[in-house]
Amino acid sequence: MQKQTTDIDNDELYEHYQFTATEGQELLRVDKFLMNFIQNTTRNKIQQAIKAGNILVNEAVVKSNYKVRPNDVVKVVLAYPPQENLLIAENIPLDIVYEDDAVIVVNKPAGMVVHPGHGNHSGTLVNGLIHHIENLPTNSNERPGLVHRIDKDTSGLLVVAKTEFAMAHLSKQFFDRTTERKYIALAWGFMDEDKGKIEGHIGRSFKNRLQMDVFPEGDFGKHAVTHYNVLERLTYVTLVECKLETGRTHQIRAHFKHIGHTLFNDERYGGNDILKGTTFTKYKQFVQNCFKTLPRQALHAKTLGFTHPTTGKFMQFTSEIPEDMSKCLEKWRTYTVNSKE
Repeated sequence: MQKQTTDIDNDELYEHYQFTATEGQELLRVDKFLMNFIQNTTRNKIQQAIKAGNILVNEAVVKSNYKVRPNDVVKVVLAYPPQENLLIAENIPLDIVYEDDAVIVVNKPAGMVVHPGHGNHSGTLVNGLIHHIENLPTNSNERPGLVHRIDKDTSGLLVVAKTEFAMAHLSKQFFDRTTERKYIALAWGFMDEDKGKIEGHIGRSFKNRLQMDVFPEGDFGKHAVTHYNVLERLTYVTLVECKLETGRTHQIRAHFKHIGHTLFNDERYGGNDILKGTTFTKYKQFVQNCFKTLPRQALHAKTLGFTHPTTGKFMQFTSEIPEDMSKCLEKWRTYTVNSKE
């Protein structure tokens, strides 16, 4: 997916989104196609934009019954600049783990978006960062300080660059895969092996553009590798530590779904269904209570290591498993003990 902010048509319209349909794209009405791409919108809003002539396919205005074909370029143009580029400093409390003149390490809570985007123009980590630190350098996507990110409903550690040199240095470390990133995840199912390696290209799903799929033949997507170690087996779920060799979008979530162990309560990937166990009412109620305790995917970025851009020393940081995930684990531990009695 590509997002641009190039103004067109004598500055009267602004390009908010541009999407290129893949080779495997099935014929799909343009309004449904855009619903798969754009988060936090409604079909009615998209249809109104179509009626107003604000949806272009291959640079031509289309009607709502137009069916998107492979390699079509779909654009959304509106009469105002995209709000995601209007960065506003906000006094948002940040859980700062470490800070010096070059870098800042933050423990992001679940539910916080990392940077402003469509439907999330305030309350993000970046909004808080630019209030805390003046003149943060921007990356190629005009996102201050960011050299990597984690999903909205994933908690855990991020490093942010405070200088241009630090940004270049850290970005190369992530590109060269010399950073250390370990996650704690709770996955559905009993995993037989104590450790393993999941390898398979990851790319955007042909069926649901908000999901990523694994392409084991490597014919689409980007190379991705996840290593895991089993920490604890809890009846119908397994607690694992994941070490990223690569850093693709939704990598752990997509990889674990691919091997049949979707992350617990990962709604986007089907983990909010009761995937294992019995269908007894009591068990179903127990799982639903766990979902209420942990209303997000069970994924936490626990460990982060990198070479400091200025000192050259390797630094490693760890964070505690957050309360919602910890309470959910305790519920499963209790259930496991009781089920053996």
